[in-house]
Amino acid sequence: MKKFLKRAALVCGALVAVLVLAVGGYIGYLQLQYYRIEDGIPLEVVTPQEATLQTDTPYTAISCNLGFGAYGPEYSFFMDTGVMEDGTPTQGIYGKARSQEDVLANTTLALETLQPLDADFLLFQEVDRDSHRSYQVDQREMVSEAFPGYGYTWAENFHSGYLAYPLNDHHGAVTAGLLTLTRYSVSDAVRRSYPIDDNFFIKFTDLDRCFSVMRLSVEGTDRQLVLIHSHMSAYDSGGIIRAQQLELLCQVLEEEYAAGNYVIVGGDFNHALYGTELAFPSQQQFPGWVQSLGDSDLPEHFSFVQADNGFSVPTCRGADIPYEKGVNYTTVVDGFAVSDNVIAKAENLDTDFAFSDHNPVQLTFELAA
Repeated sequence: MKKFLKRAALVCGALVAVLVLAVGGYIGYLQLQYYRIEDGIPLEVVTPQEATLQTDTPYTAISCNLGFGAYGPEYSFFMDTGVMEDGTPTQGIYGKARSQEDVLANTTLALETLQPLDADFLLFQEVDRDSHRSYQVDQREMVSEAFPGYGYTWAENFHSGYLAYPLNDHHGAVTAGLLTLTRYSVSDAVRRSYPIDDNFFIKFTDLDRCFSVMRLSVEGTDRQLVLIHSHMSAYDSGGIIRAQQLELLCQVLEEEYAAGNYVIVGGDFNHALYGTELAFPSQQQFPGWVQSLGDSDLPEHFSFVQADNGFSVPTCRGADIPYEKGVNYTTVVDGFAVSDNVIAKAENLDTDFAFSDHNPVQLTFELAA
């Protein structure tokens, strides 16, 4: 019996040692794979266009978070949590899309929804390239092929080693970014890095957050349209990192306006915009991740463009449970802010979250002479 117990102890010790080495090796692998993209990297304009913007001329821009093609109505995401009205806790299930077919179908539906709108600018977030979570579907290629006659820039904001979590549905390795398309001539484009949470584990699962800055000449003026495409942090307890990100964004807005430029910033702000925190019916408690943004948070001369239907059509649903209208918590986190030399109105496009956990937003604007 003593020999048996001794051997059992040795076997258990060996297994523990192997497990420790495996976990340590995996963490070391993630650390070796991890890096932050430098701030201020110039972006290539692919298939550049030649047309020039005019003053007092209507243009349209659309912001759309593709959610890496995963978020059909039946989808829930493992990092999202919530609480039902009766106190029941909820948490999403999936670490990646349910299938490659889902990714293709959701991405195709998004593109087919937006193509007839014939927008001049398109701002897409959570666009995947060669990622396990989207079964290696190249969404950047799908989008660019769906919109010929546009130049585009790509700003990478998620690059991870293989994330073996959740254990039953690995998120895998990810390459994703912000894709910005335009029909007009771009003189310069650059990627700006947002501050992020550098917690040892969070940095592997959150995005390398950024915004892109695209400059376009305006005929007959010495001004430029500065189009900023932004995707701020979501998983940020207390909103500390988001406050730092907003500070940087506002600094850039102030500098560009002081230089006499027209400025538009659009994308996924991951904050409830212009008072929509409790605008929509829900059977869930108010979630802890929600922070608010309004005009008072922006520099002088800037304001959010409140959608005409902004209090009847939300743009983001909670992904801790599958989507059911009136059940999930919803709010408006997507949209645009403009300088006061841009005349603009917006509309939230009601797709009822058919292909993403976001609804697109369309901006119609003119540059004042």
